[in-house]
Amino acid sequence: MIYEKILKPIFFLFNPEIVHNFMVYYGEIVGKFSIGRWKISFIYNYKGKDISKVVDGIKYRTPILLSAGFDYNGRLANILPSIGLGGEEIGSVTARPCEGNEKPRLTRLPKSQSIIVNKGLKNEGVDAVIDRIKKYKKTDFVLGISIARTNDNKSVSVEEGISDYVYSFKRLNEENIGDYYTINISCPNIYGGESFADSELLGRLLSAIKQIPCNKPIYVKMPINLPWEKFNVLLDIIDKNGINGVVIGNLNKNYDDLDYRKEVPAEYCGGLSGKPCRKLSTELIKKTRDLYGKRFTIIGCGGVMSVESAQEKFDAGADLIQMITGLIYKGPGIVKKICNNVKI
Repeated sequence: MIYEKILKPIFFLFNPEIVHNFMVYYGEIVGKFSIGRWKISFIYNYKGKDISKVVDGIKYRTPILLSAGFDYNGRLANILPSIGLGGEEIGSVTARPCEGNEKPRLTRLPKSQSIIVNKGLKNEGVDAVIDRIKKYKKTDFVLGISIARTNDNKSVSVEEGISDYVYSFKRLNEENIGDYYTINISCPNIYGGESFADSELLGRLLSAIKQIPCNKPIYVKMPINLPWEKFNVLLDIIDKNGINGVVIGNLNKNYDDLDYRKEVPAEYCGGLSGKPCRKLSTELIKKTRDLYGKRFTIIGCGGVMSVESAQEKFDAGADLIQMITGLIYKGPGIVKKICNNVKI
């Protein structure tokens, strides 16, 4: 109530990227002090029955995670457990620091419960993120790390793109940083586009990734705008390369899926988060689970804005779910609400 009635109207008066940067800064500061963590936890943390899950040998206190794309530099690991999350996916991180795309990088579409996201993989680079996470005191909070190729013209070629992924993946494993890794092949807002969502190139990328010693789960973050036949070809390649599972999925590129198309500004660029992803991602989760059974771990992501939408993901076959936009529109209390009411 406080967030939706008071705080959100104030936040929504300002540029969304400014608000995002403020929230990351505030969360990082509050998370450094036990009194700050306690106050947030007193209000927002989940304290109900045990809903923990063990997935690929990793125990999640709750099955709700922060998706990649919010804490892309790994600054919030101390505070996020206090709002009931069982883990987060940091990143996407890239081999080199990246300034991202030109502004505006975020545009709210409140009637459609969505955000146009055009970040362009803004992050400080994998080595800076490794140094920061090394200082994090390990708890029962799960840290996944999403890996993408650097958004610059140097990594556009297939060979350089693969080398870019491999460098980040190798460095994270060398330093033993992160509990699991996600290979992000589906960011639409970068030089060269979603090149590794091509079946042949995905096979080459995963083959190179598998050459790096790794004893942690590996997932692939999937595009959601592919027809099922092409989506399934990617799943087959992921299966043959022994990858543990998939994150379904990334942003929606189809603006016709918006409830209010007229909200979109005259000039825009980026993918859609939030509600426009809900139906597509849930359908792909169900089809994947129906066809592959328990072969894949499935992390459901896209349009988790309520208890109902979270339940849909679990009913479709998701083992865990991730969210960002639901937190922005509904506030941190949505996590506890989902945890208290969802049937897993």
